[in-house]
Amino acid sequence: MTTTEAIPPPPGPAADGGRRPVPRRRSRPGPAEQPVLKRFPRPARIAGYALVIGLALLYLLPFVLQVANSFKTEPDASANPLALWPATPTTAAYERLFGLSESAESVPFLRWLSNSFFVTVLVTAGRVLFDSMAGYALARLRFRGRALLTACVIGVMAVPGIVLLIPKFLVLNTFGMFDTYSGMVLPLMVDAAGIFIMKQFFETLPREVEEAAQIDGAGVLRIFWSVVLPMARPALITLTILSFQGSWNEFTHFLVSTQSEQYETLTTGLARFVSGGLGGGNQFPLKLAAAALSTIPVAVLFFCFQRYFIRGANAGSVKD
Repeated sequence: MTTTEAIPPPPGPAADGGRRPVPRRRSRPGPAEQPVLKRFPRPARIAGYALVIGLALLYLLPFVLQVANSFKTEPDASANPLALWPATPTTAAYERLFGLSESAESVPFLRWLSNSFFVTVLVTAGRVLFDSMAGYALARLRFRGRALLTACVIGVMAVPGIVLLIPKFLVLNTFGMFDTYSGMVLPLMVDAAGIFIMKQFFETLPREVEEAAQIDGAGVLRIFWSVVLPMARPALITLTILSFQGSWNEFTHFLVSTQSEQYETLTTGLARFVSGGLGGGNQFPLKLAAAALSTIPVAVLFFCFQRYFIRGANAGSVKD
């Protein structure tokens, strides 16, 4: 009697006939799938990076010179304005700006700064509120003359601001708002560019959300405030940054709406300072220190909300 030994089946699942799955090889990405920089040879990429870095350093050079000269003495800044490091570093310019120096004539920098902050905050809040409301009305509400009003908003954007200086002065003087805070703030609280940005963004939002809110009994203001505005956060942040920067750097409007020194902002005060209204000499360190301090708020605001700014700026170019 012979016995046969059972032959074990080959390893692997029985369903596939005992064959092991062949691992797939990762295919290399084609030329169209590779990053743009990977398509160029290494020397070309190195040259490209060097060119970009060189342009970035060239762009940053004026700001570096501005900060460096603000820490120089006046003779050093006049003799070596392009030196990146002061021969004898000093904070005399900043001490004079903040009223800490008693030996030199005081500069009303803190008054300029407070006026700029006060006007900028009010103008920014007004633009965010009124521009978003007007943009939503042009994007969603159906009323007679909407197309004509939209065309007027776009037409206002094409008018240079310099041609409105005399009409602004005449209107402010007629209404008794010349040389007042109301004359500085009210004409800037609505901006055609901000209305256009918000209109374009609201048109990209899905209507189904608003229709569902209407079925639940919400009115237009409730839908706008509780439904639409939370979804428009990137556009609102973009509008906030643009409004803050525009009102902070505004010069021509304040030039025709004010006359007294108590209403001077950073732009008008620095203009009078540069023209020699606060003493003789070039005063390079003092002027550049004031200019450097005036750029800090806008730079901090932009870098803190940079990703929202880019997202909101690109939102109007994509539609569902």
